[in-house]
Amino acid sequence: MSIHFRILGGPGRDNALLVQVDSGQAVERLLFDCGEGCVSELSFGEIQDIDHVFFSHFHMDHIAGFDSFFRCVFNRETKPNYIWGPPGTRKVMHHRFRGFLWNLHEQMAGSWRVSDLYPEEGRISTGRYELRESFASAHEVSEARLPQGVGYTVEAFTMNHRTPSMAYLVREKARWNIDASRLGSLGLRPGPWLKQLKDSVDDESTLDIEGVTYSVADLRKSLLTETPGDSIAYLTDFLMDETAMKHLEPALLGCRVIVCESQYRHCDEELAQKNYHMTSVQAATLAQRAGAEMLVLFHLSDRYRPDEWLEMIQEAREVFSNTRVASEWGLIPNI
Repeated sequence: MSIHFRILGGPGRDNALLVQVDSGQAVERLLFDCGEGCVSELSFGEIQDIDHVFFSHFHMDHIAGFDSFFRCVFNRETKPNYIWGPPGTRKVMHHRFRGFLWNLHEQMAGSWRVSDLYPEEGRISTGRYELRESFASAHEVSEARLPQGVGYTVEAFTMNHRTPSMAYLVREKARWNIDASRLGSLGLRPGPWLKQLKDSVDDESTLDIEGVTYSVADLRKSLLTETPGDSIAYLTDFLMDETAMKHLEPALLGCRVIVCESQYRHCDEELAQKNYHMTSVQAATLAQRAGAEMLVLFHLSDRYRPDEWLEMIQEAREVFSNTRVASEWGLIPNI
C-alpha cells in the first residue's frame, strides 16, 4: 500500500488527517482540516512538506489551528501553496491572510491559490493571493479540477451540515504490472518497450520489438495485470441519513480506509440528526455497505467519558468488525 495516514489531535479534542501518497516517483502530503493544536504535533519540516490543505467546512474546531500552519509556510516558494474547500473558502481564507500586519512583504514571493469547490456543478472557483501585495487582491485563476497528483486523484462530495461540508476521497491510480511468466511464452525479452507498453493509452497503436511489430492491445491483454490503487476517505460533520448513504456508498465502493467522525453514540441518534452529525453505528453501516477494509473513527465528542467512547467503538464493531481509532490514543487494542 502506498497511502499512509495519521490522525492529528487526541480524543475529545480537535482533529485533522494527514495523508501521505507515495507513488514511487514522488511523495505528496495532504492535510484535511486544521483543528487547534493539530499541526503542533508535526515538525517544522513536516509542515513545510504539506502540498495541499483541504477544509471540510469552517466551524472553529476545523480551522482553529490554521494560523500555526500559515506561520510556517506563508512565504513558502519551494512548492505551490493550495487550499481547497466548500463554497466560501476564498472569502474565509482571504480574511485570514489579511488578518495580519504585513509591512516587510514587498520582496517576498509567496503565492497562494484558494479554491471554492462546486462538485455537483462540475466547477471550481479559484483565486490567487500574493504575499508581495500583502494579499490585498484576489486574482482570478482558471482551475479545471481537483489535484491530480503523481499517481493519485482527489474527489469531493458536498454533504449537509446545515452548511456545505465537503467529504473527500483520495484514490491511487490503478497500476499495471508485467506478468513476467508470459514473456517467455511469447518469445519476448524485457526491455525499454515494457515501459512504453505500460504507459501507452492508445490501444490502436503498435510497438516495434526486435524488428517485429506487435499490437499494443494484444500485448496489454497478454502481459499486463491491473492492480487496484489504494484509497482513503475523509468524512466529517454532516447528517448521515439515507440520502447521504445513497450518495456516498457507490462513490466509496471498495475504499480501503474510511476515516469518519464519531460524534454521537447510537442511543443519541435523535440528537445527532438535530445537530447534523452522525453516530458511530451509522459510520459503521456506511463502511459495511461500501465494502471498506477498515473504518477509523475520530472526532470523538468530549460530551462522553472515556468508558462511553469504548462503548461507542464497540457499537460500531458490532456492525463493522474492523473498526479502529488512532493507535496513539491508547483507548483500545486495534485488533
